[in-house]
Amino acid sequence: MSNIHQVNRRDFMKLFGLASTGIILGCTAQTAKKKFSPEINKDFFAPNLFIHLDKNGNITLIASRSEMGQGIRTSLASAIADELEADWKYVDVKQATGDAKYGNQNTDGSRSVRTRLEPMRKMGAAAKMMLITAAANKWNVNESNCKAENHYIINTISNEKIFFGDLVEDASALPVPNEDSIQLKKVEDFKYIGKTLKSVDLNHFTHGTATYGIDVRIPNLKFATIARCPVTFGTVKSFDSSNAEKVSGVEKVVKIDRKKPGIGQQFYGCLGGVAVIANNTWSAFQGKLDLDINWDFGDNKSFDSEEFKKTLTQRVQKNGKLVPGSRGNVSTAFNKANKVVEATYHVPFLVHAPMEVPNATAWYQDNKIEVWAPVQDPQTARAELAQFFEIPLENITINVTFLGGGFGRKSKSDFVVEAVSISKEIKAPVQLVWTREDDIKHSFYHATSVQYLKGGIDEKGNVSGWLQRVAFPSIVSSFKPLSDYASGFELGQGFTNNPYDLENFRLESVKAEAHLRIGWLRSVVHIHSGFGNNSFVDELAFAANIDPVQFHLNLIGKDRVIKGKSDYPYDTKRMKDVLNNTAKIANWNKKRPENHGMGIAIHYSFYSYVATAVEVSMNDGKVKIENVWTTIDCGLVLNKDNVINQLEGAAIFGMSIALFGKVSAKEGAVEQNNFFDYQMTRMKHAPKIHVDILDKMNEKPTGVGEPGVPVMAPAICNAIFNATGKRYRSLPLIDEGLI
Repeated sequence: MSNIHQVNRRDFMKLFGLASTGIILGCTAQTAKKKFSPEINKDFFAPNLFIHLDKNGNITLIASRSEMGQGIRTSLASAIADELEADWKYVDVKQATGDAKYGNQNTDGSRSVRTRLEPMRKMGAAAKMMLITAAANKWNVNESNCKAENHYIINTISNEKIFFGDLVEDASALPVPNEDSIQLKKVEDFKYIGKTLKSVDLNHFTHGTATYGIDVRIPNLKFATIARCPVTFGTVKSFDSSNAEKVSGVEKVVKIDRKKPGIGQQFYGCLGGVAVIANNTWSAFQGKLDLDINWDFGDNKSFDSEEFKKTLTQRVQKNGKLVPGSRGNVSTAFNKANKVVEATYHVPFLVHAPMEVPNATAWYQDNKIEVWAPVQDPQTARAELAQFFEIPLENITINVTFLGGGFGRKSKSDFVVEAVSISKEIKAPVQLVWTREDDIKHSFYHATSVQYLKGGIDEKGNVSGWLQRVAFPSIVSSFKPLSDYASGFELGQGFTNNPYDLENFRLESVKAEAHLRIGWLRSVVHIHSGFGNNSFVDELAFAANIDPVQFHLNLIGKDRVIKGKSDYPYDTKRMKDVLNNTAKIANWNKKRPENHGMGIAIHYSFYSYVATAVEVSMNDGKVKIENVWTTIDCGLVLNKDNVINQLEGAAIFGMSIALFGKVSAKEGAVEQNNFFDYQMTRMKHAPKIHVDILDKMNEKPTGVGEPGVPVMAPAICNAIFNATGKRYRSLPLIDEGLI
């Protein structure tokens, strides 16, 4: 791949380093004004870091975000190809290494399309302009008499055409256009954007030739696994490796020290433990089982998640810290209310459990580090290695493989730090592989939460007051000790910005210290806010004797646009549109069989609007999810097939949270081990899933991968209430005997 990137950083910043594109950070105005004068190359045309056109017409497009099944390599490549007017059959996609020159590569937060679509389109459009200029010069005609179409430049006067590949030498000699001169296509002219496009990786996926992290092989590779303390943050006192070393294939056993980030550093470090190195993974796993380790469990040994749940439940019954954005006087509203409703909701710790366990291949040699790993955030991994191993950033290479699922787990690079630590110790390349038990027992966990809500209803059935107290360990605790309250940016995920028009609203944050490593999973804090808000609205609707859909509409109120700190104001009409559409496609008012129930939930996350209705059936006290109907408004859609896939996956993922998801700890140790006791939705549980995408192609693109998750648990619980008259306010439902 090294011969693809012929444009230097300064040249690239000329066109795409401006703040408006967000591709390169730290570009000064002076640098941006420098004239672009790329190297002339007769063999290929590379007008920027993301496009490489060969004389045979083949185009290599660079993917800067990690592919973990969400189709981002195809989507971002199609945006470039659309504006370039490339023929898709000539397109190939290569993965970028971790490097700041590609802009922010952190693939989380449902922001890849939102933040990269316009810059990628400009990449393609600029290259197209240069090809048009090259062809116009050949024909000695005005550029306005030329157009690009399906890998050719066409002379609109003579109808002559030139193949892209035949313009390589001439185009490479031209200056890159100024950003202000770039004109993007109109929506009606899109060739790939907004359509359904086959994945560029489909052949590799279906034929087993895709290289995931665990597939990497390099010469002289050793294989390793690590025994970690059962109690999070515990350390090794001493160990006896004699039995482990007798296992066939085991070559060495070494201690790996814990690496802790400095206060305020957004790094993850690693837990440390005892590493077993072998000539194959199976021997390493077997050797680990034969280790005799004396652990120092530390202060966390007393942690009990069930007791912690009780503690948080007690705390939310008392006053917490007032959160900015509260308004009115809820006490007065409650005193005057016709009815007052109170409820407490609980979500347990959760773990990501992607199909591909954490793994990394690393080679530390000659003051250089090279890594091959399935990471969501290669730049942070690179920066961590530079910090912990005191090696210049430019001496560190992070090669990003395919990810066999991520859900946020692989944005934490502790397993990369571990692999490099082992490689440095044994002076050889090594592949570190976690077991499934390691993955579940030593992860970064999605925080548990407890919420207390109190609402007043007036004589007309309107909500007159809303009090909400929330307690969950903050992710900030992973970087800063004693961060015992939710941060403002966490509370902004569905709590302070809920869609309801409430005159009297009070939000309070309650202390919740962290006893496990905290790391969000798919849809982050919205899991908590989506569950609490939608469950409580359903309870209020029942108390007011108003249909839940109508009650949501009443709460949202009049159409209005609420401007915040971002460039994405909240449009209440768009939320009402997805709610009404979901009610329509689900035949909300249709009479259902006696043992069936319907539930609905809405949520705004990652700047997208989602409404989901769920139909359940109840037989012998067990619940079955029969149907799921989801509507999304995510603005401009890049690839319709990807959007549908993501929402179908979100429905299954959300079902796993609602029905099965729970990590518990006793005496400081996580109790779950594998999929037998950390269950997930299986094929036998799968419902019929119906997805509707509202046509908003003239709006800005917004998130897709995560917004479908927060609505599932509350919609399911609301449907169960509709079928049985019984409320379930604590997840997972398997603990209630419903599965």
